[in-house]
Amino acid sequence: MISYVTVGTNDFARAEGFFNELLVELNVAQSMKTDRMIFWADESQGVGFSVVKPLDGEPATVGNGVMIALSAKDKDQVDRAYHKALSLGGTDEGEPGIRGLGFYVAYFRDLDGNKFNIFCAKP
Repeated sequence: MISYVTVGTNDFARAEGFFNELLVELNVAQSMKTDRMIFWADESQGVGFSVVKPLDGEPATVGNGVMIALSAKDKDQVDRAYHKALSLGGTDEGEPGIRGLGFYVAYFRDLDGNKFNIFCAKP
């Protein structure tokens, strides 16, 4: 299955601040940083997430139809992380609620426009 996901950023420091504050809501900490990449990992699940300055030197762009799902332990954690994302300058793409086959999900975009959802399977 998926081990980690990477998105590009055009403002490295701003992305770092956004995800440091957001991912703490999901009990995930920054685990590595270089001059062009920051990596956060959930060691207990063996998964990670990173933001990078594009290697080709061109501006980072958002993929149409691309979305990253972040797993939460329960409905309250979904709500907290969603509201944290918005308080940090993220934009709403769908308020928390039951979707599909009973998943509790909230949708937002980060400061670079990348789309995310935060969900739990058993609200």
